[in-house]
Amino acid sequence: MKCPKCAGEIPFYDLKPNCRHCGVNIMYYTQEAGLTRDAKRTELESAVARMMIARIKANFIGGKLQIARMVMVLIAAAVLLIPFGGARYDLPFFHESFSAGIIGIIQASQNDFLLSLPFLPFSSLLSGTALACVIPACMLCVVALLDVVIFVFFLLGFINITDSTKRQKTASLVGIIIALAAQAAIIVVRFAVKPDAFSSPVLGFGALAAAVMFAVMYLLNRAILNAGIEPKFRENDLKRKELLKKVRSGEVDIDSLPLPVFESEAEREERLKALEEALKAEEEGKEL
Repeated sequence: MKCPKCAGEIPFYDLKPNCRHCGVNIMYYTQEAGLTRDAKRTELESAVARMMIARIKANFIGGKLQIARMVMVLIAAAVLLIPFGGARYDLPFFHESFSAGIIGIIQASQNDFLLSLPFLPFSSLLSGTALACVIPACMLCVVALLDVVIFVFFLLGFINITDSTKRQKTASLVGIIIALAAQAAIIVVRFAVKPDAFSSPVLGFGALAAAVMFAVMYLLNRAILNAGIEPKFRENDLKRKELLKKVRSGEVDIDSLPLPVFESEAEREERLKALEEALKAEEEGKEL
């Protein structure tokens, strides 16, 4: 065994806590080196965590536009509650209506309305009223899928804020086109299908509401891109992140770095102030 300080040889039977050559306490000497190494690593890793938090803040609550976008993402789910269209059936021993909205689809699945459609009279199905159920329901699923895509981009936006905002903008533009096309198709089906004695289509404007929602999302993301999204990082945190990569890859030996590794004037004043307060508290404790 060698002394960690002077590299002097220590016999295995020498159980003294101090080195016989330089007198240093072996346990505390290595412990101090380990604590110093941990302090350096903590400084570098804390910078990465702070940068992540800064990006999250910038993406979700970095300004009024970001907050408005977060509200609109929540409203996007609420818009799906508005019926996109539907149909009403009035038969002997069977009176039921179908609404192509989230609530209507849930209700239809609970009361087995969808399962009973094949057993309705052919005159009701062939008249085209069934299209008033199928087309709005399909359009609702497409719009819901786009909402999910935008929601995923929104949640993961802190990874790359600018790229995520661009993707949300593109998805919103596609959503406007699809929602307007859906509303037009639903209106055409409503007026093209004539009500009969057994059934009648029901017009809904959920797709139009979805188009408005997508338009607002498009404008918000466009405004955010024009304003620019720059997370506010603490001074030297970018340098700490790059240095941590080199430490982990083995390019830089952490023991060769100073402590603190990087320190701005503000951080130095903050550290000295905390040290003075700690010494003052220690002195007051001794007096008591």
